Amino acid sequence: MIRELNDLTAGLFLISGFAILRFRQVQDCFRSFLFQSFFLAVSAFLIGFKLDSLDLMIATGITILSKLILIPWTLNRSLHQEMYERREIAQILNLPVSLLIGAGLLIFSYFISMPILRHLSEFSKVNLPIGIAGALIGAYTLIVRQEAIPQLIGILAMENGGFFLGISTAANLPLMAELIAAFDVLILAFVAGILIHHIHQKTGTTHVGSLNALKEGTGKP
Repeated sequence: MIRELNDLTAGLFLISGFAILRFRQVQDCFRSFLFQSFFLAVSAFLIGFKLDSLDLMIATGITILSKLILIPWTLNRSLHQEMYERREIAQILNLPVSLLIGAGLLIFSYFISMPILRHLSEFSKVNLPIGIAGALIGAYTLIVRQEAIPQLIGILAMENGGFFLGISTAANLPLMAELIAAFDVLILAFVAGILIHHIHQKTGTTHVGSLNALKEGTGKP
């Protein structure tokens, strides 16, 4: 039963990753990241319960606290206007091409995982390829999006993918490592949020292509 629930959770985690890639509004992308983080926490709880791993149970609490409470609070405080204004996200490639590339990354993840899947536990056989796919799709989101906030969400999605595969392949990961990882993600979200907010205040945009065109003043009055 727990294995089937974890399989379902892994599927929903993957769908959330594609949703981050699919949606064109900042708030929709961020909600998809929150759903992905929730399914990450559920998977950690299920595996921790099955393996009787206290570390994974604590990791579940850390994930909920950091990614479902503190990161939304941090970004809402620093990026409220930029997060909730209604606008299309600019990206390099159109949506159908991006989804096809995402599907290709999923197939590639299973292809590179295949040689070692037979040696892994029942949870790792599901979490490993989907975790790799989640990280690759997050990396692709970072590359294809042309605005700072969706790029930040892509970075956070990459971390989710890495953690999703890690909870099954390293179930007894020391608690200190989990705390350090969670703290690093919070610092990243906080610093990036402050920077994006100030850039938006100064330039009126978070479009990366537009920022490349900015030049220093000549110093003349």
